[in-house]
Amino acid sequence: MTKKIINTTDAPAAIGPYSQAVLVGDTLYCSGQIAINPNTGDLVIDSIQAETEQVMRNIKAVLKAADMDFSNVVKCSIFMSSMEHYGDINAVYATYFSENPPAREAVAVKTLPKEVNVEISLIAVT
Repeated sequence: MTKKIINTTDAPAAIGPYSQAVLVGDTLYCSGQIAINPNTGDLVIDSIQAETEQVMRNIKAVLKAADMDFSNVVKCSIFMSSMEHYGDINAVYATYFSENPPAREAVAVKTLPKEVNVEISLIAVT
């Protein structure tokens, strides 16, 4: 098994002992992204829509670093601080997957890193 670490300055640096993503063969395992602006290091939490948009931009940057895009995504996991955010998160998320959306789950959890409201991880395949 050959494992390649994917890292880009266009997405936030890992805030713990993990990689932004790992490519094994044709499969990319992307760690959960939260709404950190990679240019400033600040959280984007003005609204759940803005927060989700920043998460998706961070994911896009990691995918690009692995020579992929959203069409390669086969599975997403969405973690949110409250199911009340479900509709707003979906509205932003849907703009990135207009055709043939990936499999996914969306769950509410007690807390997320840095007390954010949404975190998304994914698996993509070339």
